[in-house]
Amino acid sequence: MMAIPMPSKNEAARIAAVQKYAILDTEPEQAFDDLVLLASFICNTPIAMISLVDEHRQWFKSKMGISIPETPREIAFCATAIRQPDVFVVPDTLNDERFRNNPLVTAEPKIRFYAGAPLINEDGYALGTICVIDRSPRELDSSQHAALKALSRQVLAQMELRRNLILLKEALIDRTKEEHERQRELLKLQQTLLRVLGLRAP
Repeated sequence: MMAIPMPSKNEAARIAAVQKYAILDTEPEQAFDDLVLLASFICNTPIAMISLVDEHRQWFKSKMGISIPETPREIAFCATAIRQPDVFVVPDTLNDERFRNNPLVTAEPKIRFYAGAPLINEDGYALGTICVIDRSPRELDSSQHAALKALSRQVLAQMELRRNLILLKEALIDRTKEEHERQRELLKLQQTLLRVLGLRAP
């Protein structure tokens, strides 16, 4: 029977941390696609992705080698990977009782090898992973292991940059609205003053 990872005690806070980035269900972005391409190239795997795990699913911000946009959380390898402090590796899924009956193993994409580095934010919450997958059993060497971990930090840095740009844009919009409102108030005051003085507005 397939093992289903149980949510952590801080799961509500972790979900809130994921949602804070406002990235779920957004369109593909080149910066993330580039990192997935690098992961695939460095680890020499046909499949790579950036996944974010919310309450019910793992959703792929970027992916190569597969076409599905998401999977249910209960069958997601990444749901196990986010509970690990380091890169989580499954050398051969058929030799691992947690995954050998997983539908992602028994059917397409027929995962035999998985390695995922958790995307851990500054508060210590794992938001998802950058992971690589192969249809044949294998291992990561030490340099690939280190590179995947480094790429996870780059994914998170890109997520932070994206979030900060959104916040900056919202702040600029708010400031513009405030400025327009201030100008309207000044115009009203000017018109009132002119009426009091019995003058016409220019």
